[in-house]
Amino acid sequence: MVLRVEVLGAAGGETPEEAMTSFTLGESLALDAGGLTRSLHLEAQLALDAVLVTHAHLDHVRDLATLADTRAQRRAKPLTVYGLAVTLRALAHHLFNGQLWPDFTRLPSPRKPALRFVEVRPGEVFRSGGLSLSCFPVHHSIDTVGVVARSRGRAVLFSGDTGPTDRLWTVAQDLGRDLRAVFVECSFPRRLARLAEISGHLSPDTLAGELAKLGPAVGRIPIFTYHMKPGFSSEIEAEVHDLLDGVVLARPGLVVRAT
Repeated sequence: MVLRVEVLGAAGGETPEEAMTSFTLGESLALDAGGLTRSLHLEAQLALDAVLVTHAHLDHVRDLATLADTRAQRRAKPLTVYGLAVTLRALAHHLFNGQLWPDFTRLPSPRKPALRFVEVRPGEVFRSGGLSLSCFPVHHSIDTVGVVARSRGRAVLFSGDTGPTDRLWTVAQDLGRDLRAVFVECSFPRRLARLAEISGHLSPDTLAGELAKLGPAVGRIPIFTYHMKPGFSSEIEAEVHDLLDGVVLARPGLVVRAT
């Protein structure tokens, strides 16, 4: 299968023009769920088999709630939610707890719930949606992973929410010529660099420092930034372009095929 990534949401917040972080990897697998149900038609929501969540922050998991509700009403097969053990515990205790939202890991029935939680461990390879997937830890304010998606010897790398981190770029280098694209966060403009630092995010200068770790591959591999906080996209884009050539801000509707 050709690895096809579509950006549904690329923001670290929400406005009528900007959706929170979520991607589809083919037709049956999503990565993060900040903007899934606001971005997918009903048929596409029901066609999903799984969602891999990088961490438990609301801008990455919010639409699991509405997605689970819709699928329960339609008696769809259980949706697999992949995540770190700590991420799945947070979802169970703080979202699907029967108070903030119904426990769709037991509804419509314990035998056929709307959601099925499956733990993933860093470095472990698993398959979903016809893809080979693996996760690795990055540097954020809570436990968070970056993700490698692979198909037919081609790979796309997602940073997850992160500040400066070496592991991301070690993984990128290990992928070598298989690496076809990198999606890396850049949440704040330069004037809010301190806020980016203390919250475990990147700004244009730290992004430039991180991409330097790719070495000569920087000019060869398409690089897309995402997770821009609302209202800052144009400012971030101008600052990134002052520092780096060929980096593109990801926006809803962008499709990348790893060929």
